[in-house]
Amino acid sequence: MPVLVMKFGGTSVANLDRIRRVAKRVGVEVAKGYDVIVIVSAMSGKTNELVGWVNETSPLYDAREYDAVVSSGENVTAGLMALTLQEMDIPARSWQGWQVPVMTTAAHSQARIEDIPPANIMAKFGEGMRVAVVAGFQGVSPEGRITTLGRGGSDTTAVAFAAAFGAERCDIYTDVDGVYTTDPRICEKARKLDRIAFEEMLELASLGAKVLQTRSVELAMRFKVKLRVLSSFEEQSDEAGTLVCDEEEIMESNVVSGVAYSRDEAKMTLLSVADRPGIATVIFGALSDAGVNVDMIVQNISDEGRTDMTFSLPTDQVARAEKAMTEIRGKEINFAELVADEDVCKVSVVGIGMRSQSGVAAKMFKVLSDEGINIKVITTSEIKISVLIDRKYMELAVQALHDAFELEKAA
Repeated sequence: MPVLVMKFGGTSVANLDRIRRVAKRVGVEVAKGYDVIVIVSAMSGKTNELVGWVNETSPLYDAREYDAVVSSGENVTAGLMALTLQEMDIPARSWQGWQVPVMTTAAHSQARIEDIPPANIMAKFGEGMRVAVVAGFQGVSPEGRITTLGRGGSDTTAVAFAAAFGAERCDIYTDVDGVYTTDPRICEKARKLDRIAFEEMLELASLGAKVLQTRSVELAMRFKVKLRVLSSFEEQSDEAGTLVCDEEEIMESNVVSGVAYSRDEAKMTLLSVADRPGIATVIFGALSDAGVNVDMIVQNISDEGRTDMTFSLPTDQVARAEKAMTEIRGKEINFAELVADEDVCKVSVVGIGMRSQSGVAAKMFKVLSDEGINIKVITTSEIKISVLIDRKYMELAVQALHDAFELEKAA
């Protein structure tokens, strides 16, 4: 029988009533003739509770034990889902990561999937099991220890299973009914997209859109997994949700497909740094060693052998970055001052149509200028333009850009 992967997030399985509702949806797909692999997250709020317990018990915790604790939420959901399906006379059983096995690296709390041998689950399908309920977010290290994939890792689990089992499709059920042109909570004109290209979705996910985890989109693009985002709270049709697919499967699209934003951004500038070969290596090597995720980078024109270096980073990593820069100051580099601005945000426009259409950047900058919004930093790629602006203008910028590029209209 063909295999279908269905993933349900924490809000979809938040209580027993919602688990029963989800189980009925799984039953519909079983009735259509699918063998179904269901990937479940922990009940809404449970992972945060478990993380809190770990931090309260041991602030400098052993990451292996952290994984053992925080992965338990998915085990509970998987067992309850299997029991609910059995009550509906659907042959089902639960699977923990180590039982499949989901083989990962040993990087606890941030492990990456290396292999998912399908033999164990396929053997059970052959014996009459119709639904394998798999605990998402977790795997097993080469040493045999439980690992977790990082927050949002159940999306990655689902796509990896779809690739490993050659699934017809991977359906991601969440609390939204698809991918929108921007956040509907900010812009009431936001429109649900019927289809979006992998590359666009990858950019939107990495730029702050919370619908899918970035790694899950990377995997889907690599293995050509058809990915559908749907709501678990609405009645579904075959055309429901948003299909994330190859660019070739989209007949026509707008030049700009969406506007993304990231609220928790900071800007850091090293003033008067020596402009010489290797200086960027020293700065960003130290930041990398400190675990700082640098995004936008701008270097000013050199004046008398000195320059300013500006970069953006998450606000919760500012203290770490300041410490890293202080430690190398006077040893490997010298700079006059370190200035941090934590009151900024990043706003981006994304679209595969930018490859063949000029004038997008000019239009974006004019729209922001007309609204009196000053741009602090700019970065571009083939299909995106991102700017750093004052955080107080974030909603205004998103709404103005959405209107200017007429994203409420279909192509």
